[in-house]
This record gives sequence, C-alpha cells and structure tokens, in this order.
Amino acid sequence: MQLLDALARKLPEQQMQQRAAIVGAPATVSVEEREIAAPKANELLIKVEGCGVCASSLPDWQGREWTKYPLPPGNPGHEPWGRVVECGSEVGGFKPGQRVAFLTENGFADYDCTDASQAVLLPDELEGRPFPGEAIGCAMNIFRRADIQAGQDVAIVGAGFLGLLLVQLAVGAGANVHVLSRRQFARDKALEFGATTALDTEDWWGNACKIVEKTNGVGCQRVIEVTGLQFALDTATEMIAEYGKLIIAGFHQDGLRQVNMQTWNWRAIDVINAHERAPERYVEGMRAGIKATLGGRISPESVLTHKFSLAEVDKAFSMMEERPDGFIKGWIEL
Repeated sequence: MQLLDALARKLPEQQMQQRAAIVGAPATVSVEEREIAAPKANELLIKVEGCGVCASSLPDWQGREWTKYPLPPGNPGHEPWGRVVECGSEVGGFKPGQRVAFLTENGFADYDCTDASQAVLLPDELEGRPFPGEAIGCAMNIFRRADIQAGQDVAIVGAGFLGLLLVQLAVGAGANVHVLSRRQFARDKALEFGATTALDTEDWWGNACKIVEKTNGVGCQRVIEVTGLQFALDTATEMIAEYGKLIIAGFHQDGLRQVNMQTWNWRAIDVINAHERAPERYVEGMRAGIKATLGGRISPESVLTHKFSLAEVDKAFSMMEERPDGFIKGWIEL
C-alpha cells in the first residue's frame, strides 16, 4: 500500500514508465516501455494485476484482413482487474487501494485508465483470486438472456470458458444440460460440473440427433451456441425444440453465415443474439458475476487453467489457438 500511495502522489507531477505488450504484426508481440497516463476527471488509474486472454481476440493476434498493426499498447487485453492507484477529480465511490474489475481494451499493460462508471469493486472475499470481470460478466448476461428454467433441456455447443460457466449456471438453475464439444477434456469438465450428456462435435449431426432422442424427440427448450462457427449454428438448429430459444453467444467475426430458415420458421423459435455492447450492461453482468461467485453458483477459477507473464502473451495466444489437453483459459499476471 505504501508503494501505491507514493505512486498516487507522484503521478500528477510527472509521467512514469510502465510495461505494455504490443502486437506489432501477426503472431508477434513485444513488451515495451510506455508512459503512464494521468487519469482524467472522471477516470480511475488502475495498477493491473491480471488480464484474461479471450478467444475473440485470436484474430487480432493471428492477423486478419481487417487488422491494422501495430495494435495500441496493451491491446487487445479487455478482461483486466487490479487496484485503484489514483482517482480523477470528479470521481466518487472509489479510493486508492481498492481492488476492481474494469472495462478497457488495453489491459495487457502494467497500468490503465478507465471511466469510473466502468469499474466494479471486488469484495474482500475475492482478494488474491483472479477475476476476469468482463468475461464473467458476459457469461452472466448470456445466462440472463437465455431465461433458463428448472426442468428444461438445455444444449450448449462449445465448452470453453464461457460454455463451462454456462454449464455451471444452467445446472444450478435445475436444467438438464447437454454439451457438445470437440475436446474430451472439456467434455469431462462439463460432466464434472453436472451436465447429463457430453458428446463430441466430430459427428455433430449424429450427436445432435442423440440429444434430441434423450428428450423423447422434443428437442431442447434452450440451445446456446458458444463457438462462433457455422457448424455450431447448424447443430443448434437440429436440437432446438418448437417455441424454444436459440441463444447465439459465439462471436461470428469471420464472414457471413447461412441458417436453415425453414426449420427456424417451422419451429417458431426465438433467436437471441446475446452479445451485449453497452458498457452499463457489462457492468451489470460483472456485478452479477461477483454475486454468483460468492454464492457458489459459478467457479471461475475452476476454468482458469493457465497463467502467463506479460512476456508470454505470444505463448498465451498460441496455447489458446492449439488448445492442448488440460487447457481452458489463460490469463496474464502483471
């Protein structure tokens, strides 16, 4: 705390240096020194403790036609948490030393500033525990939009970090949860968390039909697609029950998609795009995620499997791309 207090006093007088990861080209990350910006009147300056590495950021690291390099320092780190170092002159409700999860795009750096309205206090019970608030908030917002009820059959296509948190939430809500995932390790995790079915995606059509059979031919009242891939939409379409809700939680960012509109029409389903973009919705989700963690409804640490240093951002993305056995989600410790 003495270091934090000293830094808070010093920053208004002079800029200090920090480390920041910079994606300068496809699959190329360097760590460079950059100045620490003083917070604006409505902002918090935060010493970043850690930042989750998100699968939706893989295209920025891999290199796609829409990506312009170099990315801004610390980008695309958008799942950070840390401690408040300094509060802007118009900020209320926060003070130096408090631990927060917050919204930003530049969390792969030692320090970052964010609007105070986009930060959420982390309670003492979470002290010392990694908490990628934005990602956890996403899971909570998807779950809210899915409107899962006890006794329903719920299919989840994809069992990464988001998918497995949704398994925990859906099981906790009293649903019968069926999971489709490529990797045996992820399927085993889903079963560990209470899923009744966990099948592979190699034969996605055949296994989707098996899940429908398990529902006595009715299909699933809720299907959540979490991969962002075409086959997952096709799989979800095969499993959805009449008047069911198909929740699209995957980020489809690599081109146009085709859907079986005849089936969607015939079954009179609701299609919900569960990507929130308003910061206030993210903050709402982060607060819900804190309550769910404290209440034991979710266990983020059970699916945060790998920790990396700031110098290992390349390695973190490589592992996410390869997804070796035992890997679910990585995070950067600063």
